[in-house]
Amino acid sequence: MKRIFIFLSAILIIACSENTVKTPVDYVNVFIGTKAPGHTYPGPTLPFGMVQLGPDTRNDHTSWPACAGYDYTDTSIFGFTHTHLSGTGVPDLGDILLMPTTGKIQTETGTIENTESGYRSKFSHKNETASPGYYSVLLDDYNVKAELTTTLRTGMHRYTFPKTDAAHIIIDLEHRDPVIEAEFNIISKTEISGYRRSKAWAGNQRQYFVAKFSKPFISYEILNGESVDSVGVKFNNKKIIAALNFNASNSEVLVQVALSAVSIEGAKKNLEAEFANWDFDKTKEQARETWQKSLSKIQVTDNNEDKKEIFYTSLYHSLLTPNLYSDVDGKYRGMDDAVHTANGFNNYTVFSLWDTFRGLHPLLTIVEPKVTRDIVVTLQKKYEQFGELPMWELAANDTRCMIGYHAVSVMADAYVKGITDVDANKVLEAMVASANVNKRGINYYTELGFVPTNKSSQSVSKTLEYAYDDWCIAQMAKAIGNTEMYDEFSKRARFFENLFDKETNFMRPRYSDRKWYENFDPTSVGQTYNFNFTEGNSYQYSLFVPHDIATMVELVGGEKHFDEWLDNLFNAHADEEEEDSDVSGLIGQYAHGNEPSHHIAYLYNYVGKPWKTQEKVHEILNKLYSSEADGLCGNDDAGQMSAWYVLSSLGFYSVTPGSPNYVIASPSFKEAVLDLDNGKKFTIKANNASKENIYFSSLTLNGKAYPYSYLKHEDILKGGELVFEMTNVPNKEWATNKEFWPLSDTQKTVKIPFLKSDDKVFLNSMTVDLDCETTNTEIFYTTDGSEPNQTSKKFTKPFNINKTTILKVKAYHNKIAPSYTAVYNLEKQKPVKNINRNQLVNGLNYGYYEGIFRSVYDFSREQPIETGVVNTVEISKKIRDEWIGFDFTGYIDIPESGTYNFEISANDGAQLLIDSNELFESDGRKSFSFTQKNDIILSKGLHKFEVKYFQCSDNIGLNVFWKGSNFKRQEIPAISFYRKK
Repeated sequence: MKRIFIFLSAILIIACSENTVKTPVDYVNVFIGTKAPGHTYPGPTLPFGMVQLGPDTRNDHTSWPACAGYDYTDTSIFGFTHTHLSGTGVPDLGDILLMPTTGKIQTETGTIENTESGYRSKFSHKNETASPGYYSVLLDDYNVKAELTTTLRTGMHRYTFPKTDAAHIIIDLEHRDPVIEAEFNIISKTEISGYRRSKAWAGNQRQYFVAKFSKPFISYEILNGESVDSVGVKFNNKKIIAALNFNASNSEVLVQVALSAVSIEGAKKNLEAEFANWDFDKTKEQARETWQKSLSKIQVTDNNEDKKEIFYTSLYHSLLTPNLYSDVDGKYRGMDDAVHTANGFNNYTVFSLWDTFRGLHPLLTIVEPKVTRDIVVTLQKKYEQFGELPMWELAANDTRCMIGYHAVSVMADAYVKGITDVDANKVLEAMVASANVNKRGINYYTELGFVPTNKSSQSVSKTLEYAYDDWCIAQMAKAIGNTEMYDEFSKRARFFENLFDKETNFMRPRYSDRKWYENFDPTSVGQTYNFNFTEGNSYQYSLFVPHDIATMVELVGGEKHFDEWLDNLFNAHADEEEEDSDVSGLIGQYAHGNEPSHHIAYLYNYVGKPWKTQEKVHEILNKLYSSEADGLCGNDDAGQMSAWYVLSSLGFYSVTPGSPNYVIASPSFKEAVLDLDNGKKFTIKANNASKENIYFSSLTLNGKAYPYSYLKHEDILKGGELVFEMTNVPNKEWATNKEFWPLSDTQKTVKIPFLKSDDKVFLNSMTVDLDCETTNTEIFYTTDGSEPNQTSKKFTKPFNINKTTILKVKAYHNKIAPSYTAVYNLEKQKPVKNINRNQLVNGLNYGYYEGIFRSVYDFSREQPIETGVVNTVEISKKIRDEWIGFDFTGYIDIPESGTYNFEISANDGAQLLIDSNELFESDGRKSFSFTQKNDIILSKGLHKFEVKYFQCSDNIGLNVFWKGSNFKRQEIPAISFYRKK
C-alpha cells in the first residue's frame, strides 16, 4: 500500500506540474535576443530600473557583439556589472564589476581564448538560469554559484563558495570604458564605496556606489595604478581593482550595491532606502511580483505557447528603458553636469529616440501613462540644461547618434493622447528651439526646403525626418492654441515634397543648386550610395512620410500605383549578402531589422487594401521573430523591435506618433485584455484565430460594426471590446472607401521659393533672381529684415544688391496656403583686414582630440589633448586611428578675386568654414570616397580658414581640395596657408 501511495502521489505531482497555470512572468525568456544581432542582456532589473545587473562575457568597448556586455555564443564570464544597455548598436555602460573567485588572486580580466590568464571563468548554459528579476550561473573555474536580483536602485548578489581557504570578491573599477578618474574607499570590514568617471559613447559618465557585505572581509589587496596596497582606506587612480578576501568556505556571501549618478552620499541613501536586510529570496520574489504586475497589464490567451513566450518577452523588453536616473531624495545629474532635484517627477536616462519614438513610446502611452508623463518632463528639463532636446541621451550626455529631433515626437504623441500634466508652453519652447539649431543640416533645410547632398551627409533621411518632426511640433502648437507656431511648422512639414523625384518615383538626393543626384539607385545602401540615407535606402525612406501618406499616394500616381509600389517593395530582389548591421531582416526591400521600415506594412490601409496589411504583418510576426537566443532580426534598439511585436500582435500599430490614432492590421492572439491604469479594460478578441486565419471577415467595437481601418486612442482608454471574426480568406470589401482610411494631414502649401543662384556671397554686386516650383505663384520679398507679405515688394524681375543684405522671400497662390519664408544672408565679400602679413608665417594651427565623437560639435567645447602646427590640412599628427578629432585654423591666401570650389574628402565627418561662414558640414555616416563641396565667391587676399574633422573608425583619411577659374582641382598647397607667428 505504501508503494502504491508513493506511486500515485508521484503521478499526482507530475499531473499538477503539467497543469500549472502559467502567468505572464512565467512566459518571459530573457535569453531571447542575447545572441547577435539582438544585443539584449539576461540579467535582472525592474521595469525602468536604475540598476541593470547582469553577467558580462565581453569587455571590448568597441566590439559589435559587446553592446550589451553579454553574447549567448560565449562560454566564459568575467564578472557581473550593474549597468547594461538593451539592444543598442553601440556598446557602453558595464559599470562597477564584481566577480567571485577562489585560489590565486588575479587582477587581469583574461581573454575569451585564454580564461586562465585572468579572473574570467568558463560556464555552461545548462548551469545558467534566468527570469525577470533573477539570474543564476555556476562559475566552473571556481565552482561558485552566483545569483543576482535587484531593487530599483540596487543590485543584490549571492555567492555560494565551495570548500576553500581562498575566497575572494574582485571589484574592478577599470573595466570596459576609458576611465577619467576613480575612487575606492574602505568604510568598514562590511562596507565599501567608490566612484567611477569614464568616457565612451557617452563622453562624461559618473557612477557612484556603496556596497555592503553580509560577512566581513578579513583582508584586501588593492591594485592602485601599478602598485598593490593591503593597507589604507582611500584610493584614487584611473586603475583600481580590489580583491576582498573572505572566510567563506562552504558558505554564502551576500552583497548589496547601490548606485547614484549624483554622489556617494546619494548611493548611501539609496541603499538605506532599499536595503533588503540580507533576504535574497524575498528580494527576488518582490522583483518577480513587480514584473508580474507590469506584464499583467496585457493578458493574452492562445493555444500557442511559443507565441506567448515571444509576446511576453517582447513586452518585458519594452519595459526595460528608459531607466530611472534620480535618487530616492529626487536628486539627479543633469545634462549640464550639475546636480538638480526632480520635484514631482522621476528623472530618466537612455533615450534611443530615433528608434523608440515609432513604437515603444506609443506603447508606453497605453500601458505606462505615468512613466510617459515623467519622460516628457525629463526631456523638457534636459532641454533647459542642454539648450536643445537630446538626440540619443545616455547618462546625461547627448551621444548625438542617429538623426532628427525625435524627442518632439515623443512629447507631442503623449500630449495629444491626453497626457497633459506638463508645462505645455515650456514643452513647445523646447521643441521649437531644437528644430532651429544651426547645425546638422537644419540651416540648409530651412533655407532650401531640403538638406542638400553636397553639404550634409544622410541628406534624404534628414529631410524626411525633420519634416515629420516639424509636423509633430505643429500638432503640439495646435493642441495648445499657438496658431503662429502651428502655421510655421505645418509649412516645414511639407518639405518632404522637395525630394520626391517624379521621374523615378522615389525620394532622391539633391544638390544645393536643386539638381538631382546622378547615378541614382533606390536599392543601394551604405558606402555604395554615399550615405544619403540612414540605415536604409530610398525604397524604405521614400515611404517615411508618416504624417501625410495621402500626399505620397498622390505623388506616385494614385491609389493603384501606390498599391503596386508597396507590392514591388516587398517583392523586390534583396541580396542576402547585403544584410548587415544597418539593413537586416529583409522581405524584398522591406528591412524589419531597421526602424525606417517599421510602419510600411500598414500603409496598404491608406489605399483601401487593409487585407494586404494583415497579410504582411503576420508574415513579419511569424518569420522575423522567434523564441531562440537569436530571435530578433536586428538590434532590439532599447525596446523598439519588441514594441513593434507587442502592438502588431494586438492588431494595430502607431504609424504616425503625434496622432491619437493607430492603424489596424489583425490580432495574433485569440484574446488580449488591456488592464489600463484608469481602471478600465479594453478587450481584443480574435474569434477563430489560428496560424492560417490571419484575415478577418468583420470587425465590431462594443457590439457595433466598425468600418474604420484605424483605432482611436480614446476608444482604448474608454474600455470596451474590439472583436475580429478571423478567417483564412481576405475580406477585400472592408474599409475600401476613403472615408474609412487612416487620416493624413494634407494641408497643401506653396513650395518654398528659392534663389536661382547657389551663391550667397558676392564681390561688388549681386543679381537676385527668384523662382518657385509651385506654378502660378506670386513672390514677395523684403530686404530690411521684416516678414514679407502681399504688401511687400513683389518680385517681377531680377534685381541687384550692392551691400550685405538679409533677404526674406515668400510665395503666394490664390488657392493654397502661402509658402514658408525663405531667409538668405547675402554677404558682400571683403578680405580680412587688420592682419599684417609680416606677423604671419606659413602653416596652420591644429588641435587634436580623443573621444567618442559623432559630429564636429562634440569636441568643439573640449580642450585638445595636443596642439601644434602643420603645413597643410593633414592628420599625420594623430596618436591613434579611431575616435579622434582635429581642428585646423589659420588663413588662406586667395590669389585672385573670383569663384572657388572647396571640397573635402573625409571619413567620417568634417566641416569647412571660411570667414566663419560654413560651406558644408557632415556629421558622419559617409565614406572617404564621398566628397562634399561648395562654391564660394572670394575676394583676393587673406580669409579666415577653419576645418574640423572627426573619425569614428575604419578607413581613416582627410583631404581638402580647391579649384579656381585659373587652375584645376587640386589639394590646397601649403604655400596658401598662413598662421600668426
